[in-house]
Amino acid sequence: MAPEIHWQAIALRLVLTILAGGLLGMERSRTGHAAGLRTTLLVTLAASVSMIQMNLLMQSNGKPPGSYAVMDLMRLPLGILTGVGFIGAGAIVRKNELVLGLTTAATIWFATVVGLCLGGGQLILGSVSTVIGFTVLWGMRWFESRVEHYQTAELKITIAEDQLSAHDLRDRLIAARFHIKSLSIVRCIREHHNKLDCEVQWPAARGTVNVPRVIQELEQLPGLVELEWRGVSTGPS
Repeated sequence: MAPEIHWQAIALRLVLTILAGGLLGMERSRTGHAAGLRTTLLVTLAASVSMIQMNLLMQSNGKPPGSYAVMDLMRLPLGILTGVGFIGAGAIVRKNELVLGLTTAATIWFATVVGLCLGGGQLILGSVSTVIGFTVLWGMRWFESRVEHYQTAELKITIAEDQLSAHDLRDRLIAARFHIKSLSIVRCIREHHNKLDCEVQWPAARGTVNVPRVIQELEQLPGLVELEWRGVSTGPS
């Protein structure tokens, strides 16, 4: 028979769970995410309480007095872990090519595993994992913001046909380290205009919202009728 769990041990596990969930949730709330302190803390507590309940039921070997049915005690924490997957899926939002909430969903899943560790009595493993998780969320944010990655944007130009051709636009964008995903041109013969439409990608630090210099140069071209630059923000994760 498994050793009995005293209230002192239960209290210690719950206190550590609150500290772990609060630390992880505080980082999410500080950066303005919907699944913040309260959500993360409740998820961590639910996982921890399910493990504590499983430990308490182990005293009966999964068979309550007077019952012929034997409970599969591991179904309780496993059900919590599975259910959290639905919460994480709800935190992920897709808008066109932009995907938001992946880090928040991963944090909720991670907090659940931490709660299972602390509720199950693996206090050192749960505590160390919490510190590592918080370090990844808080410390790696600065590093990630400076890692160069490709952003996507749509560029539309209406200009006099003798001022800018599709070939000239392609050369300008390639020289500025742009990757051209698509490029189309419509000639307005009556108005002597070219309408150029292209989708591009260019390397920039995460969170950069400045208009690239090549776009500013295109704005100075003579014969320009209209220029539209629509960038896709990476947004918070």
